[in-house]
Amino acid sequence: MKIKRAQYHVRGPVPQDVIEAVEFDLAPLESGQVLVEVLAAAINPSDVLTLTGEYGMLPPLPAIGGNEGVGRIQQVGPDVDAARIGQTVLLPVGCGTWSTHVVVPAKGLVVLPGQADPRQLAMLTVNPPTALLMLTEFVTLEPGEWVIQNAANSAVGGYLMQIARLRGWKTVNVVRRDSAVAAVRAEGGDVVLVDNEDLHKQVREATGDARIRLGIDAVGGAATDHLTRCLANGATVVNYGAMSGEPCHISPGSFVFKDITLRGFWLAKWFRTASPEQQASVFGEIVQLIATGKLKARVQATFGIDEIKQALAMAASGARAGKVLIVPTPLG
Repeated sequence: MKIKRAQYHVRGPVPQDVIEAVEFDLAPLESGQVLVEVLAAAINPSDVLTLTGEYGMLPPLPAIGGNEGVGRIQQVGPDVDAARIGQTVLLPVGCGTWSTHVVVPAKGLVVLPGQADPRQLAMLTVNPPTALLMLTEFVTLEPGEWVIQNAANSAVGGYLMQIARLRGWKTVNVVRRDSAVAAVRAEGGDVVLVDNEDLHKQVREATGDARIRLGIDAVGGAATDHLTRCLANGATVVNYGAMSGEPCHISPGSFVFKDITLRGFWLAKWFRTASPEQQASVFGEIVQLIATGKLKARVQATFGIDEIKQALAMAASGARAGKVLIVPTPLG
């Protein structure tokens, strides 16, 4: 098998045009290192924005694509216990996971359940903790409360619905097109609506005029204001994206008369400030839920390393029904 990785030397407006699969040679392992065969790696919106140069944190060039994934230890270097060979591990964030193999330090690698689906494990680093933390870090919700989110057909949206249900909360799920409604309903959304100017009226009717204290926004623009108008006095809107390409629009009345708070969430910042114990708690819960099948994401398609351009073109399109994954080696 050829050793390959997806590499780029420049950034540009069309992500698939700046990256290609290239062969590379593996250097001998140094003390404390392991060679990991990549089983599956996700393509996230942040990866696409990194290739176009629009993300908030950009690696130096040239760079290897991919920030999250899962693999199996194939070889160990000096001073590493040979018993670790065969372990399924979470790849370190930012190690260039769009590769057939990566060399990483053995210390700190998180061992994952070997029986769990690698495709689902490959998506656990970014989207599930984003969903969990937005649900728990800003508002203390009581059992039976409602949460409203837009971009509900996104990967984060799917995880948020599932986690909310497991925690005993109900969700109003807003999408931007009629064709996305059925999939979100099938995923367990309590209420699913298409975004529009009268969203607040539809939400009041669907929830029995429930007092909604938390809104999750990934769209920005007018969609933020539509969401805000559905919320109770003193509620909080958490924004984590701008799928519309526009700034968040909120009417002054929502701030002045309803005392709405607008907050932002960026997982990379949380990683920098959270204690090891906090991170272990969050990921421990997520790994357990994925391993037991209680938390999962839809997969649109899987591609090999040589198909990285096709994979990125699909991942960057707006009409997907699930996540796009890189699977370098066919899984049994």
